[in-house]
Amino acid sequence: MSAYIIRRLLYAIPILIGVNALTFVLFFVVNSPDDMARMHLGDKRVTDEAILAWKQEYGYDKPLLYNREGQGTEAFTETILFEKSIRLFVFDFGRSDSGRDIGFDISQRMWPSLAIAVPTLLVGLAVNITFALLLAFFRASYLDFWGVVICVAMMSVSGLFYIIGGQFLVGKLLSLVPISGYDTGMSALKFMILPVIVGVIGGIGSGTRWYRTLFLEEINRDYVRSARAKGLSEHLVLFRHVLRNALIPILTGVVVVLPLLFIGSLLVESFFGIPGLGSYTIDAINRQDFAIVRAMVFLGAVLYIIGLLLTDISYTIADPRVRLD
Repeated sequence: MSAYIIRRLLYAIPILIGVNALTFVLFFVVNSPDDMARMHLGDKRVTDEAILAWKQEYGYDKPLLYNREGQGTEAFTETILFEKSIRLFVFDFGRSDSGRDIGFDISQRMWPSLAIAVPTLLVGLAVNITFALLLAFFRASYLDFWGVVICVAMMSVSGLFYIIGGQFLVGKLLSLVPISGYDTGMSALKFMILPVIVGVIGGIGSGTRWYRTLFLEEINRDYVRSARAKGLSEHLVLFRHVLRNALIPILTGVVVVLPLLFIGSLLVESFFGIPGLGSYTIDAINRQDFAIVRAMVFLGAVLYIIGLLLTDISYTIADPRVRLD
């Protein structure tokens, strides 16, 4: 197990290097610091002096790869590549173009994102699996048919409809919870209820269909027919055998979305005024704060690799037949 984990971590190094290199090319080669200065200043005719002043203020006036004026290691460290990209490998995100500490902002904003994403994931998982097992139990019946129809209809509706509809119905007409906003401590619960409900309802269609497909595939396997031949009831076969053997694809879908728990939901956080990492990224894009966008891209890549590693490890827990050599 330990050798496998170490090997996977070593595999992650070239992936992160590739992501970082591609991000560097997109932000500093395809889109040069001069272009960033023009977009940030927002004027139709920007003088060279204004561009130079902006680059000096935000640290984009240094050479890209090699500083000929530097002495010793400074020839490589006093560059945009080192200060804006290589430092990301030690999670030194630096400062945003507005002057704030990005690492501090991430440490503060990750908790509202987790407060919304974790309940949405857990409640949604329980609801989707329950509905999927119900449809699989009554497969080829009217309940199964109309359940699939409703799931397809829910999948066809945009997520914005659930957000705006939930705000209008629950927040405005019924006035049960605030439409948007966030608070600390126990006061945050009233602001979390509506985003969690909207997130769960918005994922029922796709989630239920996905798990239903998994369960129906398992139902047709030989071990299920053997269990029925031994006299086990249908609900015991479904809940004791089918559900357990479908854990591997379920874990794949769950663990892979773990990075989204930290990154947050862009739409939900923006519409509900949640000060999480999702709204943080959207605000950075709107403000053209390229330092924050680069940091979030790199952080997302790291979390996705960790999620894939946890997926492989969870296989051995769900199914002892899987061995990691």
